[in-house]
Amino acid sequence: MTTSTRTTPASLAPAPAPTPRQEKRGALQLTAAMLLSGTIGVFVVESGASPFTVVFYRCVFGAVFLALYCLARGYFGQHGFTARTLGLTALGGVFTVFNWTFLFESYERTSISVATVVYHTQPFIVVLLGAALFRERVTARKAGWLAVAFTGLILVAGVSDLDVTGLTGMGYALLAALFYGLSTVVTKRVTGVRPHLVALVQVTLGIPLLLPFAPLTESAELGAGWAWLIGLGVLHTGVMYVLMYAAYQKLPTSKIAVLAFVYPVAALLCDWAVYGHHITWLQALGVPLIAAATLGVNLRRA
Repeated sequence: MTTSTRTTPASLAPAPAPTPRQEKRGALQLTAAMLLSGTIGVFVVESGASPFTVVFYRCVFGAVFLALYCLARGYFGQHGFTARTLGLTALGGVFTVFNWTFLFESYERTSISVATVVYHTQPFIVVLLGAALFRERVTARKAGWLAVAFTGLILVAGVSDLDVTGLTGMGYALLAALFYGLSTVVTKRVTGVRPHLVALVQVTLGIPLLLPFAPLTESAELGAGWAWLIGLGVLHTGVMYVLMYAAYQKLPTSKIAVLAFVYPVAALLCDWAVYGHHITWLQALGVPLIAAATLGVNLRRA
C-alpha cells in the first residue's frame, strides 16, 4: 500500500484522548447504535418488500439523511477526497450493497436469530481476507480462535435438523459477512476523509447500482411498509451510523469489541419477542463460542 503524503485537514487531525465522561458517552452512543442494529431484521421483514427493493430504498432514504447531516455540519467544505480514495470508497460501496442484499435475503430463508449470529462471523472474514489479499500474518492464536468460531458456526447451524432452506439462508448470511469483510478491508484504506462522507458516497452509489434490479412496481403495494423502509434509511443508515462514528472516536478497541455483541443479543431478543423464534439448546452452545472467539481476536488488538 502506498502511503499518502497529503496533509490531513486540521478538522480531521487526531483528537486528544477522550476523558472518562466522553468515554461513557461514547459507550452509550455505541450501545444505542447496536440496539438499533438488532432491530434491522424486523424492519426488513415487516416492510414486506423484496431484498433488492429494501436495499434500494435504504440507500435512497439513507443518502437523503446523510446528505442533510453532512450539509448541516459543513463537511462538504473540506471533503478530503482524492481520485484514489473516491475510487476505494466506491468499491467499498459496491461490496456494502451486496452485503445488505445477501443479509436481507437470508432473513427470508432462516430466522433473524440464526442469520445474525452467522453474520457476526465478520471479524474472522476480515482476518482471512487480510491474509489472502494483503499477506497479513495469521498467527497460531488467531488460527485457534478461527477454529473455535467455526465450531460455534456448525452448532448454530443446528446440524441435527438442517433443511435446504435453512442451509441456503445460512449461506446468504455467510456471503453477507464476506462482502462486509471486503468492504471493511477496502474502506479502511480510505484516509483523511470523514466517515460520514464515505457512507454518503457508498449509499448514493447504491441507488443507480440497484435500480435495474429493484422491482419498483411493488412500491405501489407496500402500504404501511413505507414506514419500515423509511425507518431503515433514516434510523439504521443515518442515525445509527452517526452514533457509531461518534462513539468510535471516544472508545478503545476493547470496549468497541465488547459492545458490538449488543447487536446479536438484541436481534435474538427481537426475533423471539416479535416472531416467537428461538434458537435450540444445541444452537445456543455455539453462540458463546463465536462470541468468545470474536472477543479473543479483537481484544488482543487493543
